[in-house]
Amino acid sequence: MDIELIMRVAGIGMIVTVTCQILSKAGREEQSTLVSITGIVIVLILLVEKIGVLFDTLRRVFGL
Repeated sequence: MDIELIMRVAGIGMIVTVTCQILSKAGREEQSTLVSITGIVIVLILLVEKIGVLFDTLRRVFGL
């Protein structure tokens, strides 16, 4: 697996965590929820290609 991708996902996770904590302490739970959902969507967009490669590999291995 590409270490750059792992570092990107970890960085996004840290940024989202800090932002959510700050927003929660400020009493803005709705914005905190939106930030966490946005973080999840961004990470999924980064991982879509790798997940597609994984499924292609599994199809070839099992002959599906």
